[in-house]
Amino acid sequence: MPELPEVETTVRGIKSIESSVIERIDVFNPNLRWPISNDLSFFLDNKKILSVYRRAKYIIIKCSNAHLVIHLGMTGKLVFAKPKDTLKKHDHMQIKFANSDQVIRYNDPRRFGSAHLVKNKLEDFRLLSNLGIEPLAEEFDGNFLFTKARNRNVPIKAFIMNHHIVVGVGNIYASEALFLSGVRPSIPARRVTRKKMEVLVKNIKYVLSIAIEKGGSTISDFMNTKGEQGYFQIDHQVYNREGQPCNQCGAKIKKIIIGQRSSFFCSSCQC
Repeated sequence: MPELPEVETTVRGIKSIESSVIERIDVFNPNLRWPISNDLSFFLDNKKILSVYRRAKYIIIKCSNAHLVIHLGMTGKLVFAKPKDTLKKHDHMQIKFANSDQVIRYNDPRRFGSAHLVKNKLEDFRLLSNLGIEPLAEEFDGNFLFTKARNRNVPIKAFIMNHHIVVGVGNIYASEALFLSGVRPSIPARRVTRKKMEVLVKNIKYVLSIAIEKGGSTISDFMNTKGEQGYFQIDHQVYNREGQPCNQCGAKIKKIIIGQRSSFFCSSCQC
């Protein structure tokens, strides 16, 4: 599933469409996680794109009269193409720009992604209204996380993956940040000290920033807007390395299930 670095990579890849005018939006198959609105084209055709940015794992395309909010789900991707290029299987939507020989196509084999037209205030949109703090924001620090964790008995990994607390710290990057911080993923959040929380926040920011620089992780089929893979996966210290030796101490990486997600850790380095 594309996580924050992959979504940020996608946003940076389509930044060039800012100031462009949408000539036409074509929906080839509206059947995503939620059906694509049938008035998307009515509202957005001939409208100028003012900005493109990310909120949590959502791609926000702000137009002069409304917002287009896209979630990539598990297998979604936005890819540049030529208008005459043959449609690929699982191409669901296309955005054509005025005075341009490029289009953007949304492709999603498993159809867990979504595309929403938001005509009212974006902050009131149901999928965005209750989201937590951005992990790369200055306000996200050790004191914030320590305070939020008081009296919370859930495993620390599930806690930092709770999008009501902090957004975008997905399974891969939570595992990697916890390893770098020497924190076992199963320890209750309330038992993590303030000092350890400061270290953990620092490493969450570090892991996400490096992953963004490297175009995210391609575990199965993530591609950027040019159809290229990310390569942060070659730097994974624990994720998906069950049974392999820890790069720091040589002990075997273990896997447990937390919140129905696979969690990888070193029992020697993380206590």
